[in-house]
Amino acid sequence: MSDLLKRPTPEQVKRLPKALLHDHLDGGLRPQTIIDIANEIGYDALPTKDAAELAIWFRESCDSGSLVRYLETFGHTIAVMQRREDIIRVARECALDLARDGVVYAEVRGAPELFLEKGLSLSQVIEATLEGYRLGEADAKAEGLQIRVVSLLCGMRQNKRSQEVAELVVKYRDHGVVGFDIAGPEDGFPPSDQLETFEYLRGENAHFTIHAGEAYGLPSIWEAIQLCGAERLGHGVRIIDDVDFRSGEAKLGRLASYVRDRRVPLEMCPTSNLQTGAAASIKEHPIGALAKLRFRVTVNTDNRLMSDTSMTNEMNELVKAFDWNFLDLQRVTINALKSAFIPFEERLAIIEKVVKPAYLAISAE
Repeated sequence: MSDLLKRPTPEQVKRLPKALLHDHLDGGLRPQTIIDIANEIGYDALPTKDAAELAIWFRESCDSGSLVRYLETFGHTIAVMQRREDIIRVARECALDLARDGVVYAEVRGAPELFLEKGLSLSQVIEATLEGYRLGEADAKAEGLQIRVVSLLCGMRQNKRSQEVAELVVKYRDHGVVGFDIAGPEDGFPPSDQLETFEYLRGENAHFTIHAGEAYGLPSIWEAIQLCGAERLGHGVRIIDDVDFRSGEAKLGRLASYVRDRRVPLEMCPTSNLQTGAAASIKEHPIGALAKLRFRVTVNTDNRLMSDTSMTNEMNELVKAFDWNFLDLQRVTINALKSAFIPFEERLAIIEKVVKPAYLAISAE
């Protein structure tokens, strides 16, 4: 145990096995891939054709502190994901990039309805995505790396196709799709708008998470959990608003107590939250306090391109900001695997055979 209480070096963090629950496929493209596909399809709206400059442009555009402007950058990534072969390429590179970052299990989400402009059906988008993940897993294996990538399908809050997408979650649940989510702007589009869809999913014993408590506060979290039955909260950062620190020690309100007591997983994305104004700095991000209070905190990337981040980067930032040790990082990794939407014995196998042995070995160096 004593070695796990040591503070890891950045190089050690890079090698640690990681689990990722909240990552958007259309937010994690390689800049060069965007340029390559744009050239092939004649898309000329990119601000630059230089990969390094494009990476900087995405990051700076998303550093505005506005969720609305942050979401606007997706126009470019979505534009280059309209052909089957492009979706396969993006998904394949996603799986390999995550494996190279030490991720051993990833649930990557995407909204199939965004990729229909060139005539693909929702099912064709899903099948192309899953094919890409399988190819990427094989690429990783060829490099001596291990990763399992599964898919979450998103319905967009502002559109009316959630039911259709939810039915495809059920259709493809034995083929690599493990759950459902709603994404898009929170304000003005409460989770309860999609209540019938969530009731359908519960009737089918299907898993779902809901983006809530990112840009909008406690009412969004309450609706997601108590009204809609979400198993996890996408972000959930605003649950901190129901924790009172004024007396010097944390006093949890009713909703915060419920979330902690029921072990509702929080899919926290620190760097992304800085960009959308949910926190002012990593050091001020609620993840530190919530982890200390033993909420079921998980660490995630959200959009690797827009935030210029990786799981290694997120973990290193938390080590620096909160002096996290190996045990802290192992805890959030195991939290993620406990909360994953795959069968129990498969989660347990990754925890016991991959995560714990690697943490013991790397922390003992």
